Amino acid sequence: MLTLSATVGSILKEKGSANWCVAPRQTVYQAIEMMAEKGVGSLLVVSEGKLVGILSERDYARKVILKGKSSATTFVEEIMSSPVIFVTLQHRVDECMDIMTKQRIRHLPVMQGDRILGVVSIGDLVRSALSEQQDTIQHLHNYITAKYPT
Repeated sequence: MLTLSATVGSILKEKGSANWCVAPRQTVYQAIEMMAEKGVGSLLVVSEGKLVGILSERDYARKVILKGKSSATTFVEEIMSSPVIFVTLQHRVDECMDIMTKQRIRHLPVMQGDRILGVVSIGDLVRSALSEQQDTIQHLHNYITAKYPT
């Protein structure tokens, strides 16, 4: 099995640790508006400084649109996913991909105790995996052609 050894910490170092949050009593409309403004597919739901849920476009589609609810009158806490599945800085890319596949999710908050450090998406993990594979291919090519680094 291929092991993708980059850690969540290295991804956040490159990506940055910006994360976007909403409160449980904000309307879904406000949350979707923020997602569109920030260009993200999920928002962390924070109450009194603690992570209490995560809201994704999938939550919106399945729990508002398909149920015939109004995003203007539905609160985030009514449709957010909770408890939140999260990872730490030490988790490897392959571990995160495994979690996302098994849990059928696309975003993982990164936590250190109760502190939110950032969020990694499936796109972040795929970019990291591709970069690691490209590096390996280049090293093998250099080895085969006897082009050792100087």
